[in-house]
Amino acid sequence: MKLLVMIPAYNEAENIEHVVDGLTERYPQYDYVVINDGSTDDTRKICALRNYNFLDLPVNTGLSGAIKSGMRYANYYGYDYVVQLDGDGQHDPSYISDLFQEMEQTGADIVIGSRFKDEPKPLNFRMIGSQILTAAIWITTKGKYIGDVTSGMRLFNKKMIKRFGYDIHYSPEPDTLAYLLNCGVRITEVQVKMHERAAGVSYLDFKSSVWYMLKMLFSILLFQWFRKRVKG
Repeated sequence: MKLLVMIPAYNEAENIEHVVDGLTERYPQYDYVVINDGSTDDTRKICALRNYNFLDLPVNTGLSGAIKSGMRYANYYGYDYVVQLDGDGQHDPSYISDLFQEMEQTGADIVIGSRFKDEPKPLNFRMIGSQILTAAIWITTKGKYIGDVTSGMRLFNKKMIKRFGYDIHYSPEPDTLAYLLNCGVRITEVQVKMHERAAGVSYLDFKSSVWYMLKMLFSILLFQWFRKRVKG
């Protein structure tokens, strides 16, 4: 297999060395690329000084633009698989082999590293929101279940590299997962454990989390039906 680890990073100066060095020291068999998504902190400077392999987007394009750039890079260089790991240090690359094994065994197009495949969701505000989105996907896809809808740890096959790089203009958020399921894309999950953010603060505060959930619900329940369907 030819696999690329894609690391979208926006203002992750406090975390990016921990993420990249941990990957290259423990798993040198994996190629990687950091997508510096127009960071306004020292993320770009650190990547350049440390001679990391990175794409430097001149402005912040959001997760959708970062993913599209990474997928086009992977397609250009002939990669068969892409693993997305967030730049905040929460995702453990030791699970990459588990994701790949699941894809081989099931023929899935996307495999999600899930905190809740075999473990229950804790009872807090964010997880209640996650459960609501899981239910919305279940309803609109005729019973297809994704437990960890917001996990950013995902493995994509060649078909999905091309789809996200060239055919669709959406990031792999919960609403896009629902849309892809309704297009016949196969998505499965593998149980993983995630670390706490190594440093810095998530951009999703309480207000942003509420807005995000409402936006995703609107898109899953209504907007996805207006997207052009491409089967398979």
